[in-house]
Amino acid sequence: MTSSSPTTTIINVGGAIALWLIVTTSTCIYLLPPSTSSSSTALHSNNYYLVPCLLFFNNLNIFIAMSEICLGFNIVHIQKDYLALRKQYARGTEWSACVAYLTTPLTLADLFLTPQSWLCGMWSTYSLYDPSYSDRESFGFFIDFGNGLSTIPPSLLVNAAILKPDCIMMSSYSSSYLYVGCIGLAMYWQVMYGTIIYLLSYIYNKRYVGKSILEVCLFVGLTNGMWIIFPSLGIYACVCVLKDGNLDIFQ
Repeated sequence: MTSSSPTTTIINVGGAIALWLIVTTSTCIYLLPPSTSSSSTALHSNNYYLVPCLLFFNNLNIFIAMSEICLGFNIVHIQKDYLALRKQYARGTEWSACVAYLTTPLTLADLFLTPQSWLCGMWSTYSLYDPSYSDRESFGFFIDFGNGLSTIPPSLLVNAAILKPDCIMMSSYSSSYLYVGCIGLAMYWQVMYGTIIYLLSYIYNKRYVGKSILEVCLFVGLTNGMWIIFPSLGIYACVCVLKDGNLDIFQ
């Protein structure tokens, strides 16, 4: 049996995204510490819904943040790619472009050496639904580029607080939970508020015109809706951290 070469297709874009989420989230869940809290059963149940949701979203946000960094530094390429896609896919056939992107084959080199080559495709394809993402002067471009640059460390911090609460609480800072609560609260509010304003901008400027309700709900509503639902859980958790003065909400 021969080993895969860097030019051998091993997965497609949709599979790579799914693999990232499965591997990172399942690994985090596997590394969860056993609950040591003697509080109510309701507190123990946090590990069954709140913690997995936050781990899933934080890891998803890290992936998207990396693609948002690619958006910011490769906007010229994305603009050109979007214009090429616009010529290739007539209005009303954007769905086909999304399918084509998600089924794009990737090699080992694509995954680990030149990930920007396919991460940028996410934005040029999404621009078929919202051209503002190929416009460096738009709110959508800047809010996402800003989120990409600023939300990876807070996501990692909250993951660390979930996986290693004892290390956080026993650090040299006696009130270290305050950093988790305040930084996490700021991050979750930032991404949720930015998403709400973006959706309002999308609707106000009628960028949905000419597209089916199903497509808009899937590619705009569903994808952006996750950045409202999951951050709401994150805000709740961080408020509990600040109110209780500990990280028991994660146990």
